[in-house]
Amino acid sequence: MLLGVIADDMTGATDVALMLNRAGMRTVQVIGAPAAGAKLPEADAVVVALKSRTNPVAEAVADSLAACEALLAAGARQILFKYCSTFDSTAKGNIGPVADALMQRLNAHQAIVCPAFPANGRSIFQGYLFVGEVPLQESSMKDHPLTPMRDANLMRLMGAQTPQKVGLASYASVNQGAAAVRKRLAELAADGVRYVVTDALDNGHLMVLGEAISDHVLLTGGSGIAMGLPENFRKAGLLPWRETATHLAAPTGRAGIISGSCSAATRGQIKAALAVGIPALKVDPLALAGGQQTAKELADWALAQPVDKPFLVYSSDDPAEVASVQDKLGRDKAGEIVEHAFAELARLLNAGGVTRLLVAGGETSGAVVQGLAIRTLEIGPEIDPGVPWTRVVDGPEMVVALKSGNFGAPDFFIKAWGLLR
Repeated sequence: MLLGVIADDMTGATDVALMLNRAGMRTVQVIGAPAAGAKLPEADAVVVALKSRTNPVAEAVADSLAACEALLAAGARQILFKYCSTFDSTAKGNIGPVADALMQRLNAHQAIVCPAFPANGRSIFQGYLFVGEVPLQESSMKDHPLTPMRDANLMRLMGAQTPQKVGLASYASVNQGAAAVRKRLAELAADGVRYVVTDALDNGHLMVLGEAISDHVLLTGGSGIAMGLPENFRKAGLLPWRETATHLAAPTGRAGIISGSCSAATRGQIKAALAVGIPALKVDPLALAGGQQTAKELADWALAQPVDKPFLVYSSDDPAEVASVQDKLGRDKAGEIVEHAFAELARLLNAGGVTRLLVAGGETSGAVVQGLAIRTLEIGPEIDPGVPWTRVVDGPEMVVALKSGNFGAPDFFIKAWGLLR
């Protein structure tokens, strides 16, 4: 193994695995923190997918360190701590505390902070994170039910979560190339700066950053930063070029969609799916909580739909409705109820013959993967930037696509099936 990745949620893990796979690294995704002494699959890169984005800080740190130990034992030369391209985190963590723990374990003197992903509209300028044309706090992320983002300044966001000094390698350095970035990083290191926010407006900047940090044992950021890493190994003679597949062979069976994301992008995808006649059933969290709706009833409905098209079961709603439900059930309780139902729903759907499953939302994807007892995924073709189909290697015979709520074009739920054979 050359590169080990620790991802803080399921969709983020498939996102970064796709980036590496597309750049010619044979990549495997492992679900959950490996047990002590567990042997990881052989690959150029292994991505450990955790469910640590919103877990208690101590739990997130412990799982991340366990993943780090397993990756190092398998031979990883570099560790990437991957988090969301919208820096989904609160003032209490978990990004800062996990990065601190990894930095200490790896004896790293410095690490970059770069959640940029220009292909999906995430860019960084003068240390401010933009979503499309607006700063982070003006995007739909300001109303995220678990990690509302109310500041676009990454230095402040990171600085609130770590006692270490945070600095900036701005556009002026990045635009001049890798040597200029290395010089800036050295200047900041001399001033005691341990974390460096790096500007990135396009893929060219990400490639520059990837080259500049080739000797860093730890880096942190979104999947975009992984774009430039494979070439470092290739230049060192450690990595041959590997072709990537454009389609994925899928087992015979039914197709379905489970959506728990409340992002604007996913709500638009649901609207598009409804417009073309995809059968859909909306989940009511209050009814789930009261026992008036059950996972079995959801599965019975889904399996009764026509077999020639996918069905859609969704809890996605606009921010006002989500807030209303949270007021009645509690912020954490509302999410737990839906996730538990979706985990059971996925298990029942697979038992009923569903072998092609598309899942929207990071927390939802984590619940579904847990419900299906999936342990390892092989990365397949890209549906939209950041979202591949994957084949289950250790678990039920099926293919799954785990989509971050913010990712994908409006027709994502409609066109994804064309990449399966």
